[in-house]
Amino acid sequence: MSKSDERKMKDSSGTAFRKIDVDQYNENQFKEDDGEGGVTGPIGPDENEIHALLSQGKHAEALISVLKSAPLGTKNQQVKDNARQLTQKVLLSIKTNQMDDCIAQLDRDLMDVLMKYIYRGFEIPNEGSSGHLLVWHEKVYNVSGVGSIVRVFADSKRA
Repeated sequence: MSKSDERKMKDSSGTAFRKIDVDQYNENQFKEDDGEGGVTGPIGPDENEIHALLSQGKHAEALISVLKSAPLGTKNQQVKDNARQLTQKVLLSIKTNQMDDCIAQLDRDLMDVLMKYIYRGFEIPNEGSSGHLLVWHEKVYNVSGVGSIVRVFADSKRA
């Protein structure tokens, strides 16, 4: 092997030896997805389905459905606003004595989504909603603890 071949093998300033393009992870070159070219997340809850469940008195099922279909990955603000309003309608339709039964049917991830909607409800309250949302907050906190609150504030995907 010649000396020039040895230098080429020892030279790590080139990128030919890389198997992965690590430059794509450089902060200065990061580009956020613009959401064009396809749906980036769920398009939100089916309003007709939720209203049907509420009219049948199936509040827990309506809550689970609205939380599972939360459009957390979308950047379309109209979709998020519609989902927030529908979720708030479901939360306000559930009486205080029914809340514990509804929360018992939720897993940790759904409780975190619920907590996101509770905080969004505090940001954009309806007439008389704040007191009801405080009760929801207390009950979710009693089950999931401070971890749920920390996960909500640490997550970049907003409800």
